[in-house]
Amino acid sequence: MTNKGLGCSKFTFAVYLANTPNMLEYQGINSVSSLVTGEVNAIGQACGNGWRKVFNVYAKLLYALNPDHFSFAQRAPTWQMYRDEHLLQAGSKTALLFSPPLFDANEQIIHIICGRTYAKQLLASGELEANLIWLDEEFAIDTAKRLIVCPYFDYRQLSNIKIERLSAMLSQLVNNMKTKY
Repeated sequence: MTNKGLGCSKFTFAVYLANTPNMLEYQGINSVSSLVTGEVNAIGQACGNGWRKVFNVYAKLLYALNPDHFSFAQRAPTWQMYRDEHLLQAGSKTALLFSPPLFDANEQIIHIICGRTYAKQLLASGELEANLIWLDEEFAIDTAKRLIVCPYFDYRQLSNIKIERLSAMLSQLVNNMKTKY
């Protein structure tokens, strides 16, 4: 099995979604492909508000992370500029994957599955082997696998207050690993 999606091939921060953008060039993805400046905007324009929300929430999350543990916010003065100039591009260390998480004990990758329904589908199909501890109806964690399940990247489902909660959970994971991203 290989990772399939958009972003930096040497990612350390991976977000997993069930669906790819509905554009011909993203169908049949079989590896991790870096985006270029302007491509996030082009996907949002072509695929609609749902994809714009995914990219916006992804960038807002990275920007909300504790700078003692994560360096994403140091690369741009605003989350909007980070989204447009760095998110999912070569060297960003970020990925948006459309394949199940692959775990390697030697890699220090943070894994975030968007949506309880998608996580439960992966578990039921055997595509995800994890010992998830459900903290409530929306969030689950497997610290050994560096995996968190959170609400889908949408303003209503993953509101600013939930982004803050997810940010705190990610800092806790990093504290346990003693690694900076």
